[in-house]
Amino acid sequence: MTRPLTLLSPVLPGTSAATVVARLALLLPQINAALESIGTVHFARLILLDRSQPNLQPDLLSILPSDNLVIGIITSFDGDFQKYIHDFVAQLSTEFDTLLSLAVGGAALTPVVDHVAEFEAFIAENNVSEHIPNTYFYAAYQHTVQDILAAI
Repeated sequence: MTRPLTLLSPVLPGTSAATVVARLALLLPQINAALESIGTVHFARLILLDRSQPNLQPDLLSILPSDNLVIGIITSFDGDFQKYIHDFVAQLSTEFDTLLSLAVGGAALTPVVDHVAEFEAFIAENNVSEHIPNTYFYAAYQHTVQDILAAI
């Protein structure tokens, strides 16, 4: 069964949206390769929100420091949460270290390879998909990513 993950993490105060976007852009090739290699993720998105904006959309051209940014990682994946996290730590520990360098509380979790249990707990605690009132999740099918890929 497909499971949701919606990780929302405040960005360190004083960080500009332009800085966050530049760092995320550098990570995308490695993230895409890991997503394809692991083969349990149906969908994945990285988003940047600005709590000070009515529509939450940040000014991506701004180089001014902000205290209102939030990084979001939104995925739908197959299988066990713990295995999911361990699979990604095995392939993306350096990239997670970079993401966590932007996040409030992230320094205590790096390097991720030395703090896997703490990293897993951080994700579970901040996965809004697992906390009321955000637990509703609809899946149109019961197939895994591998079932779907084999059928097409």
